Amino acid sequence: MIIYGHRGAKGEAPENTLPSFRHAYKHGVRHFEMDVLLSADGEPVVIHDTTTERTTGVEGKVGEMTTEALSKLDARQNTARWSEPCGVPSLRQVLDSCPDFVHMQLEVKSDDRQRMNALCNRLAELIQKNHWYDRTALTSSNTWFLREAKRRDHSIRTGLVFDKRFPNPVKSAKRLGCDYLCLNARLCSTAVVEAAHKEGLHVSVWTVNRIQDMLDLEKMGVDSIITDYPTSTLMYFDNRSANCVSRMPKRVEKDPESIAGTT
Repeated sequence: MIIYGHRGAKGEAPENTLPSFRHAYKHGVRHFEMDVLLSADGEPVVIHDTTTERTTGVEGKVGEMTTEALSKLDARQNTARWSEPCGVPSLRQVLDSCPDFVHMQLEVKSDDRQRMNALCNRLAELIQKNHWYDRTALTSSNTWFLREAKRRDHSIRTGLVFDKRFPNPVKSAKRLGCDYLCLNARLCSTAVVEAAHKEGLHVSVWTVNRIQDMLDLEKMGVDSIITDYPTSTLMYFDNRSANCVSRMPKRVEKDPESIAGTT
């Protein structure tokens, strides 16, 4: 089961900031989920809300602030403690800070339609230019955006972010041509996972912070989980794998002469 760091490592460092991604990356995390919006100067930036107040304490709309202005804010409000100021980063800065990332889920939040259209263009261009078709997925709860992303390039992988019981999540994702079903943990069941896999969907479940819940989801067959604590989660599963290997019976090598003497 793949472990994705939620907004970098939301429970361990300020969410969606460079220190958050660097912290997780330093400790071996190579799969990340983050939120992307468009700044006033047309740059994809990494922040969850369309406004800056919750994470920075400063009132403002992301779409009305430049990348430079956002970088000068301090996004340490209502999140994990950190000793130094953390600005709102551009997507490019995050990607540069995690050069050997394996996979990114870039969640596009609902925004002004014109701004989302421009953001779709920028993200499609980024994926095409770097040939990141296998290393990224554009996810969203906004069905219009998901259709537009596929219209730009059918090879771009997309994922439906889903947190409602109705309509059927699997059918909804397939209808949109998605590759990922990003499902609220409350809605996950073995039946849903099996139905999704029959349709060729990768099932990624959010937000999962308890080990027991992770183990239950693993039994259901989910492909990945998104957690606020990716470094400790990764450590747990790595240690579990190491312990399993250490408990395996050792192979007994036969003496070459005895082998040669048998038929």
